[in-house]
Amino acid sequence: MKKSYYTTIIVLILFVILFISESQAQSFKKIDEIPLDISYYRANRVTQPVVKVIYGRPTLKKKKAFGDQVPLNKLWRTGANEATEVKFYQDIMFGDQKIPAGTYVLLTIPGEKEWEIILNTKLDVWGAFQYDPDADIARIRVPVSKAERLQVFSIAFKRIKNEIQMVLGWDSTRVKIPLKIEDIVVAKL
Repeated sequence: MKKSYYTTIIVLILFVILFISESQAQSFKKIDEIPLDISYYRANRVTQPVVKVIYGRPTLKKKKAFGDQVPLNKLWRTGANEATEVKFYQDIMFGDQKIPAGTYVLLTIPGEKEWEIILNTKLDVWGAFQYDPDADIARIRVPVSKAERLQVFSIAFKRIKNEIQMVLGWDSTRVKIPLKIEDIVVAKL
């Protein structure tokens, strides 16, 4: 009887341990509160993309995005978590600098009146912690403008004549990065 009793106890303990480990295996670690987003620029809905940006979307948690939550005049990953990556599907003019097709990290140095925009070749990095200035391929300066308040950092594209603007927006700050692409073919439907 004692042997059967101990065997039953051991089987129950093993069952509980197995059940607990299985239930833990199905749970996720704390889910990241900052969503990843992708923004494309296409000449129209049926053409291949021209530019793609992958970035984290932080939300406004302090009084001001720039100067409080993100320091001014310091290197920023231009989003949250992983450094923001931009893919150009063809050669592009980034400001006045010609950039070959490829994928790059987009970093910024926010200022009150203008931002420095940096393209860097060191990919798959967390934030700006592994920034290597020797891997920069372009740096331009762009002015800051103001607009309606956005609670979440966002990147979108706007076309004005033969220029594409990559617009960074958060809080009431807007920064427009000029991009020019040769031979944008618009398909006729």
